[in-house]
Amino acid sequence: MPNSTTVTEFLLMRFSDVWELRVLHAMLFLLMYLSTILGNLLIVTVTTFDKSLHTPMYFFLRNLSVLDMCYISITVPKACAIFLFDNRAISIVECAAQIFLVVLCGIAEVLFLTIMAYDRYVAICHPLHYPVIMNPHFCVQMTQGSIFGGVIYASVHTGNTFRLSFCHSNVVHQFFCDIPSLLKLSCSDIFINVVIVFFSALVIVGSCFVFIIMSYVRIFSAVLKFPNRGERRKSFSTCIPHIIVVTVFVTSVYSVYMKPTSNSPTVQDMIISVFYSIVPPFLNPIIYSLRNKQIKDALRRIIRRILYSEKQ
Repeated sequence: MPNSTTVTEFLLMRFSDVWELRVLHAMLFLLMYLSTILGNLLIVTVTTFDKSLHTPMYFFLRNLSVLDMCYISITVPKACAIFLFDNRAISIVECAAQIFLVVLCGIAEVLFLTIMAYDRYVAICHPLHYPVIMNPHFCVQMTQGSIFGGVIYASVHTGNTFRLSFCHSNVVHQFFCDIPSLLKLSCSDIFINVVIVFFSALVIVGSCFVFIIMSYVRIFSAVLKFPNRGERRKSFSTCIPHIIVVTVFVTSVYSVYMKPTSNSPTVQDMIISVFYSIVPPFLNPIIYSLRNKQIKDALRRIIRRILYSEKQ
């Protein structure tokens, strides 16, 4: 391209250039990261070693926890580094890898949440058929299908993004590499990219969101028929936080990816991105597990077992 220089690396953005705020942002990100890792690691440990939790629900929960640890590890450590140090550079290869992994984990997260909503629907609305429908073979197939679907989806979007030429600027207006921010830097025709991103997000993420909402509507209809008020309250207190997390995740994804060429303020885009890249992995252990009585009881049994073995 005339009067332009081909980009060989990108520069990521901070929320602020003031040192004190940079340290504050790094500490907040690091605190959320450590909390997410510890919470999800605790869930993986408990659901693995307690045989009473070897059920489809906790099988998906364990897989979701592993996915969340991977998801948040893609962006937060690098973000903390650019907050604290002067070097904001990221190579094109690193940027491509980050986009691929973020999209892979994001789509797999949506698919996992959809499967978990279906699992709850079958358990509450068709309890007699639950062991037949949610058999181990089906659970493994759904997990493998979610990961494989995420790989295909991420490969298409990553390849489609990096076939473009980047020569307008090398400053990515995000604390990590994402597709909408890179499209703004391209000097190529991005119409096809915009169309593919828009319709793929609309169809795949939108379909999953509608399926989740429909599942919970049927769950609520069944729960309202429970004669015991305590059981109804318990079911509602479990389902409503799930819906809130899914809604926050999907709406934040839509607000960023459905308008990839928008000129909204940089800090606003960065804050919205936190709600789909960091907040869901952070909240999932709290909402899905640490409020769960079975998880707490299993954790107590494991702790007693460890203490008893140490006394021996």
